[in-house]
Amino acid sequence: MRTARNCNIGSNVVCFLVICQDLIQIINMSHGYEGVRYISDKQMVIFDIGSAYTKFGYAGETTPRGIIRTEIKCTESKKIRKVFDYEDTEDLYQLLVEFLHLLFFRHVTVSPKDSRVLVLESSLTPSQFRDTLAKVMFRHFEVGSLLFLPLHLATISTLGTDTVLVLDIGYREATLIPIYEGVPILKAWQALPLGAQIVHQNIKTHLKEILPDYDFTEDVIEDIKVRMCFVTTLERSAKLGTQDAPTPPPTVKYPGVKTITISGEIRERAYEVLWERDNDNLSIPTMILDAIIKCPIDTRRTLAENILLIGGTTMAKGFASRLKAELLNLLKSNLYAEKLKINSFKFHTAPSKPNYTAWLGGAIFGIADLPSRCLTKENYLKLNRVPDWTNLIDNQREDASTCEL
Repeated sequence: MRTARNCNIGSNVVCFLVICQDLIQIINMSHGYEGVRYISDKQMVIFDIGSAYTKFGYAGETTPRGIIRTEIKCTESKKIRKVFDYEDTEDLYQLLVEFLHLLFFRHVTVSPKDSRVLVLESSLTPSQFRDTLAKVMFRHFEVGSLLFLPLHLATISTLGTDTVLVLDIGYREATLIPIYEGVPILKAWQALPLGAQIVHQNIKTHLKEILPDYDFTEDVIEDIKVRMCFVTTLERSAKLGTQDAPTPPPTVKYPGVKTITISGEIRERAYEVLWERDNDNLSIPTMILDAIIKCPIDTRRTLAENILLIGGTTMAKGFASRLKAELLNLLKSNLYAEKLKINSFKFHTAPSKPNYTAWLGGAIFGIADLPSRCLTKENYLKLNRVPDWTNLIDNQREDASTCEL
């Protein structure tokens, strides 16, 4: 800020105008910060806590404020631990306290007390995690209200349609739920332990054969996967490991403390584990076809033409085209030729990157003021539990008579 300390008498007017301009700038800056604080206090905070990464931000925004790893450095042991690798409920409680404290005060920069929070959750999230998270939110941070929103349902709000077959491939598992006219078809849900974690293990296994003494950390493996690996075509995949194997892609160098040579074979085979069938003849393509078979016959064609891929693993180069080729190839097999009379599959293009499409759906949903869906602090402290749609007690009508055993 300029001052008039050294101004002579002849330039008093000029100095006075300069000081006024500086004061106006300071006032404008203070008004800007005040507006940001007001918006932060009123807007709903959106959390998408995944097993590997957590997305956070505010309702009404088009992108999350940030994406961080779902891990925390423990204050006692000084070790970095993943939140989902907990031992028991008490251990999970402590991990969530430290992790949410980091989220609220360092990243979101808003006081959690009396704030509104929306948490995106998978339908397969354990009740232990859900109940412990609510306990930490209400009893430790004293949030005003908490809304648990199903991840697959939140995603469809980004498309402007109510019929979508949502396939989420994250770090630990792949989950699929068909949604028809806004209603999830729960009897057709599918889940397999196929995700980024198994891809990382596959890459690490191949690299250990070349450099057995090198310490491949999770960050290095993930960086190699994102920068250098890709999903090969179905035709090339069928010839890998045979005498007619195609010419491998070029070998590349990965710089680091020690330069690592990544062969073309490793780059091409990294994602093949996602397409290999297990002992039950299941893989990611069979998840989609099995789910469609379990849906009513008049919904199958519509669902096949409205597939949405979300999750960081689906961002791999060539993933969507390989998945479509696998689906069309399976339709010709004896396993599905008679059951499904479908000849085409269509994929939606979400208005955001697949790794935070679900968060965007939560940000859109958070704009609507639906107090009846939110769990308030007063109701939680009164009930001391989180209402669950699978519990008959939480699904009784107000006029329904209570039954006593």
